[in-house]
Amino acid sequence: MANTLYDQGREGFLMGDISWRDHDIRAILIDLADYAINLATHKFLSDVPAVARVSVSPSFVAKTGVAGVADADNITFPLVTGDPSEAIVVYRHTGADATARLIGVVDTVTVSGAAAALFVSPNGGDIVVAWDDTGNRIFKL
Repeated sequence: MANTLYDQGREGFLMGDISWRDHDIRAILIDLADYAINLATHKFLSDVPAVARVSVSPSFVAKTGVAGVADADNITFPLVTGDPSEAIVVYRHTGADATARLIGVVDTVTVSGAAAALFVSPNGGDIVVAWDDTGNRIFKL
């Protein structure tokens, strides 16, 4: 899979249930050994098993949406321990898993100009995610 949006995330933007600018948007490092992504049917954070969630980011800041391209400042997952992570799930944080709307999945990164599978192995330190500075940034609607 390449970086993409959940179908229900797209619907959330179209129906006004997700506001990139106004809502609390966060990301989670995900262990794909414990989560089978289903872009067509997964809608809420409750669809992602707790055991697959390695670390949660703070709220995104300086969010922009020029020409349908979502961007924000880089994020830092603090003091990460646990399983290796092969994906980042972006979601609308509400404080309750049953209402926290899934937006998209990032599982591909650019390394030296070439696409590569995302893989991080936590060691107790911070993990900094530097969003793509060109093209689709975090994602494009």
